[in-house]
Amino acid sequence: MAVTIKDVARVAQVSPSTVSRVIADNPRISEETKRRVREAMDELGYHPNFQARSLVVKSTKTIGIIMPNSATQVLENPFFPEVLRGISLIARENRFGIYLSTGATQEEIFEEVIQMVQGRRVDGIILLYSKTDDKIMKYLLDEDFPFTVIGRPFHNAERITYVDNDNIYATKQVTKYLIDKGYKKIAFIGVNTEDVFTIDRMEGYKQAMEEAGIPIKEDYVIHEKWLKENEKEAIIDYFFSKELPTAIVLTDDFLAIKLMSIAEDLSIRVPEDISLVSFNNIMLCQYMRPPLSSVDINIFQLGLEAANCLLDKINHPETLPKRITIPAKMIERKTCAKIIKEQNE
Repeated sequence: MAVTIKDVARVAQVSPSTVSRVIADNPRISEETKRRVREAMDELGYHPNFQARSLVVKSTKTIGIIMPNSATQVLENPFFPEVLRGISLIARENRFGIYLSTGATQEEIFEEVIQMVQGRRVDGIILLYSKTDDKIMKYLLDEDFPFTVIGRPFHNAERITYVDNDNIYATKQVTKYLIDKGYKKIAFIGVNTEDVFTIDRMEGYKQAMEEAGIPIKEDYVIHEKWLKENEKEAIIDYFFSKELPTAIVLTDDFLAIKLMSIAEDLSIRVPEDISLVSFNNIMLCQYMRPPLSSVDINIFQLGLEAANCLLDKINHPETLPKRITIPAKMIERKTCAKIIKEQNE
């Protein structure tokens, strides 16, 4: 026979309505009573029917998580498991579940969001990305549905709560770091005109180069899509046909690791022939040979703050939009050479 709320109430020596309030985490119930009721639930093996409860209180106690594209591809990048770890911590502390988007295409993901919102499957949504033209963000704004974004919104930023690093400043400082070491032939790899964070990082790179009076060579600005789509042979041909840069700023550690592999095949030494700095500071960076210098953007904290902001919006719908800036700092390892003198000076 299934265990009921009445059974829990009898063991905890409270009323069934008090058990319901404990399940809802009502702040008016004392911590001692909550503890006693939860112990009774554990003892009896009682599991609340949240789906039925959501029909009554109009709450699912669930957060929707929207990936930038297919979850299978996204989760291969360590950024996303780490940001989900931060979100999960806050969800667990507040007794919320997580609903991950599973669509394989942008259209499928958009339809999934519509189902989440119209079917009231979630109380709020976190977007793990920010694109220059995103109809999901526009839809959530039009529906006045609670959501937060990890990344700077390209449009309507004043109406949206978001968590981000100062990508312009961070990349400007990284590029300046290379310039101060004596580098002038500095390339930037990872341009993506759809992703706002790469646009901001490109801007930081440009500002540092322009302020130092260093011309930006067109050949030294390489799109992320080109590097990902081309086979190693095409990339090798590209680098052999150009004047190699002496330093590179990359927007993502995965791109940097791929480039280090290609450089090894070309007998290009890192950092003796070319220095590298990238972003995200994933765990693998410290185990590369040589260990990769990377900007730590506090991925876990990005997820944690995004979840905190979303729960605040869910619990207090009148809350004004916020911008939370998470600090970033470069972790210097072994992929940048000491002060150099460019040969063509």
